[in-house]
Amino acid sequence: MKKLFINIKTLVQTLENTPNSPIKGQAMQQLAHINHAWLLIEGDRIADYGSMDTCPDCEGEIIDLAGKIVFPSWCDSHTHLVFATSREEEFVDRINGLSYTEIAAKGGGILNSAKKLGAMSEEDLFQHALQRLEEVKKFGTGAIEIKSGYGLSVEGELKMLRVIKRLKKVSHLLIKSTFLGAHALPLKYKDNRGAYIQLIIEEMLPQIESEDLADYIDVFCEKGFFSPKETDQIIQAGKDYGLKPKIHTNQFNCMGGIEVSVKNNAISVDHLEILNDEEIACLQNSHTICTLLPSAPFFLNDHYPPARKILDANLPVALATDFNPGSSPSANMPLAIALACIKMRMLPTEAINAATINGAFAMEIADQVGSITKGKLANLIISKPMKSIAYLPYAFGSNMIEQLMLRGKWV
Repeated sequence: MKKLFINIKTLVQTLENTPNSPIKGQAMQQLAHINHAWLLIEGDRIADYGSMDTCPDCEGEIIDLAGKIVFPSWCDSHTHLVFATSREEEFVDRINGLSYTEIAAKGGGILNSAKKLGAMSEEDLFQHALQRLEEVKKFGTGAIEIKSGYGLSVEGELKMLRVIKRLKKVSHLLIKSTFLGAHALPLKYKDNRGAYIQLIIEEMLPQIESEDLADYIDVFCEKGFFSPKETDQIIQAGKDYGLKPKIHTNQFNCMGGIEVSVKNNAISVDHLEILNDEEIACLQNSHTICTLLPSAPFFLNDHYPPARKILDANLPVALATDFNPGSSPSANMPLAIALACIKMRMLPTEAINAATINGAFAMEIADQVGSITKGKLANLIISKPMKSIAYLPYAFGSNMIEQLMLRGKWV
């Protein structure tokens, strides 16, 4: 079945060909688009597009989008969507003055989520995650990365990854899976860090490979969690099992995580709330993407990543939600885009590039999604009537998404 959209106010991210690498630095200010456009969908794919003066005849369904803007669906490349329950009690703790690390030190944070997840069945965990994916769609997300990391045991981590594998099979979204067994140190291993790392390497990784449960490996390289040396050991072991690295680092401290990530050719380094000049120089000599998560410092009332400094260094930036129960309980990608503009001084064009094509590169799926390109999946956001592209982050409190199409179908 063909669908022809006509009279589109602006068709956004129209790339004739997918670039060979993410968009970097100053080039992110340019956002390819066509005003007064048409777009043809055949089956689950983008077939063609152009300006209305070249609009073809169509025997299929014709849909008039006068006044509306069409975006490629968002690519949210960093989430922790599979978890047991919320942690609003820690939200109150933070209001009362406790820091993220203080909450973690008293058994809260990641360890709290691990305890709750351990008590939940795989089926219940799957059903909760499936409901959250429905929420994700409402914000216009069509591709998403989901991490484990709330299991912190062989059984718990495998349970999470099996849930993600099931989600891949039943969801319209394009999903990538990341093994994050090194998210925190379980209490039973607090005096024997090496034993837990060996558990990851010798028991978790072989089982993950045998069941084909993950695409990437991740480590939380941060004070109080895992050191750069431990991070290097874990991600090198993951690479031996075919998992590419995507590293949590520089959320609270500069401590060598960037250098380890670049050394190991990480696909992305995520967070980067704290970043020094030497680390930026290190990233300039790599192909690693800087994935920024503005919803997390917003919720934690903490430092925002220095996006302008990163862009001025001609580095690629992706944006993601960090959706999780502790530090970013929101899958709202339009809010993340707005925060990038309001708090990190990114231009709307830069933020949309970061949330679409660069997010797709951060999941290695830019050949399938992230732009309006012939042959890619028809994953599209239809806006409500809007004056301009910049209105999306400007109207941060309004839901400007009218419809979402994934794989050529309305969802």
